[in-house]
Amino acid sequence: MQTQSSNTLKNLSPSDLLVFGLNDVAYLKPATVNGESVYAIHAADGSQLALVANRDVGFAAMHQHDLEPVSLH
Repeated sequence: MQTQSSNTLKNLSPSDLLVFGLNDVAYLKPATVNGESVYAIHAADGSQLALVANRDVGFAAMHQHDLEPVSLH
């Protein structure tokens, strides 16, 4: 049963996430800008919010803006 719930959650669309009130959730994603490795902060709907130099700065920025970091696997 837990596997079924996990699969259902993994297949939620961005609009489904917003319906659940997850607009206070963000995630970090590695990115490359002008040949440099950075991290992009994304909202639950996938829209990019900011670029930061490293993970620690990303998590600090999310907390500072009252966003809850989540892990994506």
